Amino acid sequence: MSIYPLVFSQVLSRFDPERVHHLTISALGLAHRLPGGPAVLRRLFSARGAEKSRTVAGIDFPGAFGLAAGFDKNAQVPLALLDLGFTHVEIGTVTARPQDGNDTPRLFRLVKDRAVINRMGFNNEGAVAVADRLRRIRSTDAGRRAVIGVNIGKNKTTALEDAAADYAMSARLLSPYASYLTINVSSPNTPNLRALQAVDELRPILSSVREHTENTAVNGRRVPLFVKIAPDLHDDDVVAVARLALELGLDGIIATNTTIERPDALAEPRSRIEQIGAGGLSGPILRTRSLEVLDLLVANRTGVGADGAQRSLALISAGGVRTAEDVIERLERGADLVQGFTSMIYEGPSWPGRIAAEVARRRE
Repeated sequence: MSIYPLVFSQVLSRFDPERVHHLTISALGLAHRLPGGPAVLRRLFSARGAEKSRTVAGIDFPGAFGLAAGFDKNAQVPLALLDLGFTHVEIGTVTARPQDGNDTPRLFRLVKDRAVINRMGFNNEGAVAVADRLRRIRSTDAGRRAVIGVNIGKNKTTALEDAAADYAMSARLLSPYASYLTINVSSPNTPNLRALQAVDELRPILSSVREHTENTAVNGRRVPLFVKIAPDLHDDDVVAVARLALELGLDGIIATNTTIERPDALAEPRSRIEQIGAGGLSGPILRTRSLEVLDLLVANRTGVGADGAQRSLALISAGGVRTAEDVIERLERGADLVQGFTSMIYEGPSWPGRIAAEVARRRE
């Protein structure tokens, strides 16, 4: 039986969430650098090999369950996270230029709901620094085998009309080291970013990055391209994004990001939620809407591209994932892959390995 719940309730919950996050990154990095450290992490936590591999967007994934963007913004510990049992890790969000993000405090736990509100604001070291780190990771045997997606976003100071160039710059720097690229236009913590989800605004961004990935094959392969959308989109807009992705020849959609909604079902006192203020809400409370968006995308995942070719979108479901049952449900409803993040804060480092083992057992 895991002792993590006791450690969380008695120790970690007493500290600032962002400080705990930085300490966790440091601890994982140290453990992975120690002689024999990766093997120890795998032995303690990972159930890798239990799941059947699957090919999605031309990439061979060791299993279905991966880590969503936001945890490892600067690609500091992707291999250590894979050693915990995730079958892929999406790093970022990375912006073209470094930025500090929003003022602190900017990360808040809603313990009663096993949820989090964040308004980090794409704090990261920038595409140049992250590309250099990924280059070093890819120079190792483990790094070459790893499935590491790269999530890219717009700098806060970049005007919306210049967003396409911003994304293209990040794609140029990072695509040589990315298993796949994700265009993030759905974070609520960069002013006006979500306006880019409107089809007329999204088209030039997707086209620009798509053209770049088409014309800069890495090791003989084109880097698959995904777009990540918010749960707060109207159903018609979700369908419109799917049609645009098909038209432009994108490989898939990740759904969903955090929400700006504050549902009545939250157990946390409304006074505290109001005191926290703005930010993206994540956790099990997103499950219902995330499934609704997944169902919409499954129903609209196939179509004809601008080149006349029949296409089908790969779908990665995220938002509200806590248990192996959540993962299995999404796979059975049509998702190709599933991602989680927030629940690891409450479940601990053994969470991805437990899910992988249980998914493998039940799907057999």
